[in-house]
Order: sequence, then C-alpha cells, then structure tokens
Amino acid sequence: MERSFKEEVAKLTLGDGEVFHGEGILAVTKALLQSGVSYVGGYQGAPVSHMMDVLNDARDIMDDLGVHIETNASEAGAAAMLGASINYPLRGAVTFKSTVGTNVASDALSNLASAGVKGGALIVLGEDYGEGASIIQERSHAFAMKSQIWLLDPRPNLPKIVEMVEHGFALSEASSSPVMLELRIRACHVQGSFTAKKNRAARYSTRNLLQDPDFDFGRISLPPSTYAQEKHKIEVRWPAAVQYIREHQLNEVFPGEREDIGILCQGGMYNATIRALQQLELADVFGASRIPIYCMNVTYPLVPEEIVQFCAGKRAVLVIEEGQPAYLEDAILATLRRHDVNGVKVHGKDLLPMAGEYTGEVVVTGVAKFVDAGVALAAIVAAKKKAAELFGTLLPTRPPGFCVGCPERPVFAAMKLVEKDVGKYHVSADIGCHTFSTLPPFNIGHTVLGYGLGLASNSAVNTMFGKRTVTIMGDGGFWHNGLTSGVANAVFNKGDGILVIMKNGYSSATGTQELPSSPQHSEHKAADMSIERALGGLGVDWMRTVNTYHVGEMKETLKEAMATGKQGLKVIIADGECQLERQRRVRPETANKLAAGKRVVRVKYGVDEDTCTGDHSCIRLSGCPTLTVKDNPDPLRRDPVATVIEGCVGCGLCGENAHAAVLCPSFYRAEVIQNPTLWDRAMRSLRSAWIAA
Repeated sequence: MERSFKEEVAKLTLGDGEVFHGEGILAVTKALLQSGVSYVGGYQGAPVSHMMDVLNDARDIMDDLGVHIETNASEAGAAAMLGASINYPLRGAVTFKSTVGTNVASDALSNLASAGVKGGALIVLGEDYGEGASIIQERSHAFAMKSQIWLLDPRPNLPKIVEMVEHGFALSEASSSPVMLELRIRACHVQGSFTAKKNRAARYSTRNLLQDPDFDFGRISLPPSTYAQEKHKIEVRWPAAVQYIREHQLNEVFPGEREDIGILCQGGMYNATIRALQQLELADVFGASRIPIYCMNVTYPLVPEEIVQFCAGKRAVLVIEEGQPAYLEDAILATLRRHDVNGVKVHGKDLLPMAGEYTGEVVVTGVAKFVDAGVALAAIVAAKKKAAELFGTLLPTRPPGFCVGCPERPVFAAMKLVEKDVGKYHVSADIGCHTFSTLPPFNIGHTVLGYGLGLASNSAVNTMFGKRTVTIMGDGGFWHNGLTSGVANAVFNKGDGILVIMKNGYSSATGTQELPSSPQHSEHKAADMSIERALGGLGVDWMRTVNTYHVGEMKETLKEAMATGKQGLKVIIADGECQLERQRRVRPETANKLAAGKRVVRVKYGVDEDTCTGDHSCIRLSGCPTLTVKDNPDPLRRDPVATVIEGCVGCGLCGENAHAAVLCPSFYRAEVIQNPTLWDRAMRSLRSAWIAA
C-alpha cells in the first residue's frame, strides 16, 4: 500500500494562469506534464521517492495524456528506459536517489551520454548529501563531468525549479545530451507557488504511436562509433549546451552595491547564502543583497564568459560550493587565469569547510570571514549561547531504530540469542530498515556494500571463517539486485553461507512502495511474484519460512542452518508484514467496526511490577521504544522496573523474548474488549468472582 497522493494529484490538471501551491516534488511532476513528456520511470528512494508515488496515483491523468509510467526494478532499469530518446523525438524523464542510484545506473547512463539523444532526456536526482542523508557522502557532479551529462542545480523555489525542468528538456534537445536535475533533500519538500501552464500532450505517446523504426549505426556505442561520439560530445554538444545556457540566461546575477567583492554559489545553495547575508545585515528580508551574487543554476558545464564578466574588476570573490572535491572553485580559478583576470582573489574552501553539509551556521561563519563581519558574527554567536543557556542541557543523542512492533526486530533478538549459544559469527548487512541492526542495542552487521549486495559481499569472508556466516537481505534488496548478484552468484559458485531474507512485503525504507512480492498490488502491477518460487527456480533447496515474531523458532532455525551438514546456500525467509503498513490497514478497519458498534479485541502487553527484578535484560534484547523503565512502586526496592507504555501495538516480542531467553516471567498478555457481547460480560463477572474468591 503505497502512500496516497490522490487528493494532491488534482493539482496536476491546473491550466494556464492558475496558481499551483504545494511541495517541490509535486511541482516537478507538474513541470514534466507541462513539458510534453512521453514517458516517466524511476526507482523509489528518498528524497525523490514521492515522484513515483504521485505518478502512480495520477494514472488517469497520465493515460489521458498518453504518458507511459513505469516503476523500475532498479536505477539501472530506469536509466535504460531513456534509450527511447536516443532514436526518437520522445521526451522522457526518470528519477532516483543519488549518488548510490547513479552508481547503479552508471552503465546505462554512460552509454546514453555517449550515443546522445534526439528527444529530451531528463534525470531527476535526489541529491542525498549532508546530515540528513542516509548514504555515503558523494556528489553527482563527478559523474556529470565524467560523462558530459549537463547538471542543473536550481535555486530552491518552485517557480525556478519548474522553469529548470522545462529548460532541462530544451537544453537536452539543443545539445543532443541527457541532462541531470539535482534536488537536495529540503528542496524536494519545499512549499511554494507558481503560475501553472496547460499540460502538453506529447507528439508521440501511447495515444499517438510511432510507426517506423529508426536505425542508425552511429548511435550504437561500439567502435568506431564511440570515437566519433566522444569527439561530437566535446566539439559540438558541449558548445551547443553553453550557448543555450547563455542565451536563455539559466544562471542568474543578483546585483549589489558592493562592487569590490562578490559571491558565486550553486543554485541549491542560494537560500543558505541569502540567509547568511541577512543575518550579517548584508541583505534585507526580501532577499536583496548588498553583495553581488552569481547563482549557478547550471553547475556543469560552466559558462566562462559569465564568470569572467562577474569577477572582472573585483578584488575578491567567494565560491560557496557544498561538498568535496572543489570542482567549481578549481574550474573558476582556471577560467579566470585562462582569461588573464589576475587581480581577483578567489576564496572558497579556505574559508568554508572542505567537506560536509553547508548548514546555515556553516555558511554564515564562512561569509562573515569573507566580508570581515566579525562584530556581526560575534553577536550571532552570543545569541546562540544565550539560547543554549535558556534551553538548558541538550537532549542526549539517540540513534535511529526500528519502528514500534517492527517485524525485523525479533529476528535480531533471535540472532543475539544464537550468539550466546554458538559464539560470535560474521554478519554481512545490506541496505534497508534492517541496517538499523548495526546500531544499539543489537550491534549486528559487519559490512554494508550496497543495495542487494549483502550476499555478494559475504562470498569471500564465508570461505575464510571457521563457522558459517550470515547475510541479511530485505525483500526490496532481493528484487533490486540480490536475486542475480547475490543468490544466483552464490548458487553458481556453490556458496555455503546462510541468507536471511526479511520479507516484510514492501520497500519500507523508502516509503512502503509495492514490490513484486507484496501481499497486495495495485491493478496496474502484476500479482503473485513469489520470492520462494524465484529461489527454487535458481536451485536453492534448503529453504525455511519462519514467522518473524516467533523468536524461539527463528533461533532454532538459525542454529539448524549453522550446524547442518548439507552444503550449499541456506535461505531463511523471515515472514512478517511491515508494521507501519499493517497499522495503516488495521486502524481504519477497527475505527469502522467501533463506529458500527461491533466487537473489537485489542491485545495489550504489560509488566507485573511485583515480579520484575529490575535487571532490564528484556530491554537490552528488544530495543522497542515502548518497552522502557519507570520508578519502582515498592519503597523498599530502589531499581526501576520495566514497563510497557502507550503506543504498544501488541506484537508480542517482549513476551517472546522473555520466553526464548528464559528471562523473568514478568510479562503478561491482556485482551482489551470494546463493545463487549453478553458472553464477554458474563465471563468477566465469572472471572472477577473467581479471583475474589
């Protein structure tokens, strides 16, 4: 059950002159339709995952326009879709998270960039960089430079983002090159307004089909064509792109009264730059700056003439470029020297951090050093210090963890119990919710190499250990890459490891999108694609399916897999629906039953305060947020007791752990009955009388 945008998608039908108000990703989707796109694909992944969710909820609108929508199995599949634009005048767009998604898609993107395109090809990237990121810290800029894919980095407001989407297609067609448009996490969800245009039906679409295939050997990425393609990229496409950027003024210059200094910034850093200037009293509340700003909405390729013109006559400029290496700063330095602009001092990474997210605090500190605004900066620091004193001690840091009732938590509890019996063993982790197992209280997982690559990363270490090693993989990772790179590879090479597949039914870490093996599907998705059948088809014959909440059974199954004399890959499927999706389904059903006066039974778990010893091993084995401590009600006992607070979803893990680990018998299970029947009331009276007696 994917997140629903059925109410919001009505905004995608707005016509000429109507005002759109909403968030960034919805605005990008509207811009695609205004641009006459023929097809859109993508792989779900923060921070741009909602684009595919929006498109899936807007299929009626897409069908009316003849736009083909496809949820791709991976980023590579999404990028390969753009091959439709190589031979035909079809505008296409795909979306995924960068840089990990770009790495997965690199083969297709390199071939696409080499061959060039006839129809506009746009790659919408979620630039997942900085403190809010969930991935390795790298930038998309290097990939754009490597393959000569033009990189748009729009100023984070909706009119500019929409404009850059539309220009992205035109730039792609003008230079016969694919174009990347990167959106940082906050830009994806920024709220704003813009004046809409009427949606455009594409020249060719599912409603107006192509008739004749267009073959051109020169578009195939094989020698000798590849040599000609490289020359064409540099000698024709690149100059054409620079000319389009310059003629349509995609980059912006904001004038200021200071003529001796200036700031050059990435488009995505413009808001942080203006906010820093406002705090230093160098810009007003409307964003008018006293210092001239050259805002690069296109960060690759650069336009040398614009850079020279902006910097000429200034004694110093500051380059605000987030991330490392300093591609822009180095390129600007080289451009100025080549054009004999020698009097300007270029600052950048000498005043700003070499790496890391450029937060408001980071940028204001760097800008203050550049303009020598020490007094203003001291006032800001003093204000922050005063605020810290007023708020008192900061809250302790808390690592991210599993949701309440998550079906994956019991598996790691079982793995900790196995560790007590057989000793420590190597665990290869993978990308997904289950990566939280590497954090307290479990600390399980020694390596993470990529989505669906857990089993592949285990292939060498498994042969070097004195006992079998374990790999964790989610069902999303299984379908993304694990089926071929992991399972097929292990079976082909006669690997003898243990694979635990978390079958929670959804791509939960990115927003609970549907998978081929999801328990329920939208009508436009194929049903009944089974992980078990896929494993069997590849030759896996040691396979067990265990309910994730049965900790004891999971523990014994893991021990069996470690001890069996049977060689070959052993797969344990941990079957338990994502608790978030279960609650989204169950809560409305429960509310409807209560409204209709029907009987509803809710399971509740608790701790007997008189029995609890205060050892808290149950908490260390679970890590559930609803299992915590409170003051001991017994005045003669000092240790706090365990307690289950409101928010418990009744998954039963606490009791399962207590039983499997032979802990104190302090947990109880109760059933809360709403709208009880006469039989329920009679039984309650009987039980109360028996207890009283």
